[in-house]
Amino acid sequence: MTTLTGKRVLVTAGAGGIGRAITTAFAAAGAKVFACDIDEPALLRLQAEVPGVAISVCDIADRASVERMVAEAAAALGGLDVLINNAGIAGPVASVADVDPDAWETVLRVNLTGTFMVTQRAIPHLKQSGLGTILVMSSLAGRFGYPDRSPYATTKWGLIGFTKTLSRELGPSGIRVNAILPGAVEGPRIQQVLAGRAAASGRSVLEEEAAALANQSIKRFVDPAEIAALAVFLASDAGRSISGQMIPIDGDSQSAS
Repeated sequence: MTTLTGKRVLVTAGAGGIGRAITTAFAAAGAKVFACDIDEPALLRLQAEVPGVAISVCDIADRASVERMVAEAAAALGGLDVLINNAGIAGPVASVADVDPDAWETVLRVNLTGTFMVTQRAIPHLKQSGLGTILVMSSLAGRFGYPDRSPYATTKWGLIGFTKTLSRELGPSGIRVNAILPGAVEGPRIQQVLAGRAAASGRSVLEEEAAALANQSIKRFVDPAEIAALAVFLASDAGRSISGQMIPIDGDSQSAS
């Protein structure tokens, strides 16, 4: 197992889904982990099940909440070595012509501006580390157009530009910055999506799953633990020469749909 003994790690949206898998994997690798999330009950369950993890309730879309949370994380951990920008929302399903402008702005505020605010506050602490790492959670939708998901795709493409810019700005300070681009991830969310598609189409859930996997070379959804393992590798010394990269983990998907 890759070890990160003593590394001080902040994970946003760290109490559920991919974030929980990341929090658990870093803790198992010996890191000191601070997880924030908007879901307090999920945070409390995480803390009970993963001893040693520090937690904080945080709304990534709220600047004051972010400022408080990053300060709490740095104080609790004694600094920061790794920032995992995992927080994000899916947003509405609608064509560009029909998207509610308020819904559009909400997605941008969480996915783009929230990531910016957390990162900006974390940078001084990461610079003190000397060997800092930032990981940004983009998406398959950050590589392809995604019909009826324009707010989500726009933010995930925007995070690519953010990652590239950060890697250039922070490299001289010894900070590496990379983006992870998951495809469809196994779990309750994708099963709900498939059930909704089946109800609309009249096909079975299994038929909808086959259709969803048709554009992938590897015919299965991504396990959150695999994404977490990639994050651990990139934050470890094994990834010390990797920066400014967009790393898909999507079964070789050829489109977003």
